[in-house]
Amino acid sequence: MDRIRITGGNRLSGSLPIAGAKNAALPLMAAALLTDETLELQNLPLLADIDTLANLLVQHGVTLTMKSVGVGEGHRSRSFVMSTPEITSTVAPYDLVRKMRASVLVLGPILARCGEAKVSLPGGCAIGTRPVDLHLKGMQALGAEIELDGGYVVARAPKGLIGDEVVFPFVSVGATENLLMAAALAKGETRLVNAAREPEVVDLAHCLMAMGAKIEGAGTDVIKIQGVDRLHGAVHPVIADRIETGTYAMAAAATRGDVELIGARPEMIKSVVEHLTLAGVTVEKTDAGMRVKADEIRGVDVMTEPFPGFPTDLQAQMMAMLATADGASMITETIFENRFMHVPELTRMGANINLHGRSAMVRGSRDLKGAEVMATDLRASVSLVIAALAAKGETVVNRVYHLDRGYERVEDKLAACGADIERISG
Repeated sequence: MDRIRITGGNRLSGSLPIAGAKNAALPLMAAALLTDETLELQNLPLLADIDTLANLLVQHGVTLTMKSVGVGEGHRSRSFVMSTPEITSTVAPYDLVRKMRASVLVLGPILARCGEAKVSLPGGCAIGTRPVDLHLKGMQALGAEIELDGGYVVARAPKGLIGDEVVFPFVSVGATENLLMAAALAKGETRLVNAAREPEVVDLAHCLMAMGAKIEGAGTDVIKIQGVDRLHGAVHPVIADRIETGTYAMAAAATRGDVELIGARPEMIKSVVEHLTLAGVTVEKTDAGMRVKADEIRGVDVMTEPFPGFPTDLQAQMMAMLATADGASMITETIFENRFMHVPELTRMGANINLHGRSAMVRGSRDLKGAEVMATDLRASVSLVIAALAAKGETVVNRVYHLDRGYERVEDKLAACGADIERISG
């Protein structure tokens, strides 16, 4: 199992390219199931999650070819050309779905196009404790019959889905995306109320509209979809990854570095930029993207919220950065109930963090020390990398397969900016 070794203390400097957004690419790939024509997606990142969903789509009958790979300043991207003349299987099997929760996004497109779908519950998911139930209740509101059978969601709408109002009790990006795709082929109008406003949702809506969908209000909390009989092909570039942008901005700040993030779009992370600025980090928009520079960092309070608030996907990285700050910070997690698993690993490196329910008190210090640590999930893993870059001595991050799910060639990008980092195969 691969590990990453980092000797900390080097100041990051130079330019670092931002890849296409994984969280935008996954629903966009699922949208290929909605049409019998060709959907071309450009600027897809080279990530394990992309390959996992590609394998699932091929199993459903999608013909997928990689059109090209672009190389520039260390950034590689690819274009997928996907065609689904016929959905050959309406079953999403456990062996594929268990690897990634986002696989549930095939439910809406398959149900809308075929009138039936059988999708395994994502691995480790308990209905009711995480938002998968919102996907199912939304499909029921559009007329689908839903039952659970042997760990599978069995959905049927033999006469097609029918538009209606779906009110989400709380904001769910995945449920909004799934219902957005399903409603595109439903009969009549669908209103999604309390819909997610994230840029990735807006990107999906733009792609669907390019395919012929009639959508209004994407980016607001009420989205209206007028169903159409069929969608056609399109060419669509994936937006830049705002989570990768924030991650490398925090890495630059934690090392008191000066890095230009090529392709970054600061307007997509306004809340993050505001918090970085409050912490004393200089963030400037450039012709090529965004420049991040820090000499000193001070403590700042952070609360995660749905977009346009501070993203939960950047909470762990912000904590690692603030563990090096002058003064104390309070970080409150309101989205997920179990997203402080990185705290014990950061404390192994000397971080002074005390948990109080859903809040963490972080007392910053420049005395982090290298240690052997274990990644527990995607964002936690990269928070350990950030801490290691700022720490004294050597850190070894284990179980980096989590990291590979969401960060393309992280060691190469950081090494190009002066980090002493290498991947150890094993």
